Amino acid sequence: MNIRICIVEDEKEIREYFVALINGCPGFECLGSYETGELALAEIPSIQPDVVLMDIHLPGKSGIETIALLKPLCEKTQFLICTSFEDSDSVFNALSVGAMGYLTKTVQSSKLLDAIQDVYNGGSPMSSHIARKVVQTFSKTNTKQAAAILSERETEILHLLSAGLRYKEIADKLFLSTETVRTHIRNIYSKLQVNTRTEALNKAFYN
Repeated sequence: MNIRICIVEDEKEIREYFVALINGCPGFECLGSYETGELALAEIPSIQPDVVLMDIHLPGKSGIETIALLKPLCEKTQFLICTSFEDSDSVFNALSVGAMGYLTKTVQSSKLLDAIQDVYNGGSPMSSHIARKVVQTFSKTNTKQAAAILSERETEILHLLSAGLRYKEIADKLFLSTETVRTHIRNIYSKLQVNTRTEALNKAFYN
């Protein structure tokens, strides 16, 4: 069974490259490619793909705005960012609207396909330096907040992820299955998306 993918990317050469890469590999199928968020919003809800590969900087609606609008219409679809933007605001804004992975366009072709497979299987793939940004931002939070947000195991896995270890390497190091690591990482990113929730908990219990 193929993983069914849609692409939202405004640069024609990159968009066509992604389409060729996906359709050229067994187990992957590109169902549509769009140069704007508006076109994606018009077509993707009727397609219901497994994964949407989304750029952030688009003419008209941004990729982040587009995900926010598509998410309620495509509840089973996983959204994977692939962009040239690496700033913390872009990363956390994308995660907060429902993106489950974040890659930069410098990612190798094989790793892009691995990431699509990973997000389809329930993982949250990120380029190692993007994961480090998540950790650095997280590390600035109050210690009491941190204890309330993540379990000891989740914190341990997050630090290993920031060091650039792959899921299997983390699993081997902690004597866990790869699927268990995927579940932990998915929970970690889900928790870190909702910074406003952290602030609300801090205000309710510590002020």
